[in-house]
Amino acid sequence: AETARSRNIHEIKRRYQTMPPLFWDDFKKMSDNDKVVALFYVILKTYKICFDFHVNVTMRKWNSISKSIDKEDLMMEFNEISAKDDFVDSWSDTTKGKVTGAYLTILRKVGMLDKENHLHSLTCDNYGYYLAKGEPWFLEACLLQPYEINNIKKSMI
Repeated sequence: AETARSRNIHEIKRRYQTMPPLFWDDFKKMSDNDKVVALFYVILKTYKICFDFHVNVTMRKWNSISKSIDKEDLMMEFNEISAKDDFVDSWSDTTKGKVTGAYLTILRKVGMLDKENHLHSLTCDNYGYYLAKGEPWFLEACLLQPYEINNIKKSMI
């Protein structure tokens, strides 16, 4: 239990330190739903493996016919990453399985993945915040359609 608490504290610190202090001031003022989306943003900024999974697998699947994702899709991406990164290649299959499982859990918790592994776009009242911060990529990461992103940009003018 103590080891788990120590690991959790380490990860909270890591996420906290990834973002500038002003982000956390803004975070306190967000609605509960917008906080969930903001934490997803923090995870993508903090963990390169999650960012790579999201961009190279999730977003690609969203733009395909299937619009679903599973562990096998992520394991294929792991093989691609392992071919280029000796550190990741040194991970055991168990570790890789835990990482893919954790990523899928994150998608479920933020509401992007249902029980049948179908992808859904995120709902947020605060998308303009990410545009104002110079992070337009995040709207695509939330699986918004180009016309939705354009509407959000127009509403900011």
